[in-house]
Amino acid sequence: MKKYFAEMVGTMVLVLMGCGSAVFAGNAAGAVSEGVGTLGVALAFGLSVIAMAYTIGKISGCHINPAITFGVWLSGRMKGKEAIAYMLSQVIGAIIGSAVIWALVSCGTHSGPTETGSNSFADGRMLQAFVAEFVFTFIFVLVVLGTTDPKKGAGDFAGLAIGLTLVLIHIVCIPITGTSVNPARSIGPALFEGGRALSQLWLFIVAPLAGAALSALVWKGLSAERK
Repeated sequence: MKKYFAEMVGTMVLVLMGCGSAVFAGNAAGAVSEGVGTLGVALAFGLSVIAMAYTIGKISGCHINPAITFGVWLSGRMKGKEAIAYMLSQVIGAIIGSAVIWALVSCGTHSGPTETGSNSFADGRMLQAFVAEFVFTFIFVLVVLGTTDPKKGAGDFAGLAIGLTLVLIHIVCIPITGTSVNPARSIGPALFEGGRALSQLWLFIVAPLAGAALSALVWKGLSAERK
């Protein structure tokens, strides 16, 4: 049970810090000059992952992302039932984090483009959004699988590499979708945002999972031992 609770707490922190930075610290889309801007939000997400990696990594592996769990499961590193429990814990954590943001917004003002830091794409840009979420999730999960590999991984430096990769991904992808690469991170805010965010939610579930599936396949090929 500890690892499931850890995943819930870790995902809550990721959503609260990452989405919270977009809502309270500045416009995540970069449309205004005030606040932390794109780079600040990117750092908030990446630093949250690094912090949680070194906090709960030894307990649950610090997936805090259903796409990562999906990729780990496809790579044969965990059982199906455990993967489902991980994903449910992550979604619950994301909802709790989003609820805190919603409560804070309800109590005062905020400067972000949305009330919960939800993901979305512009009209006519569905293909662009899908490709972005697919490709960047592929890159992200591939880095996770590579750096955490028992034989070929980066050991204690894995958390740092993963967090910095997420920063890079956010810098490029924030202007396109607000950057998800994490279904739980999208589900939580969308439930409170409703409307456009909820109607577009399917893309931020399907594309990341598809990208994760490809990364698992690619990593299996890259890590295969020669006979």
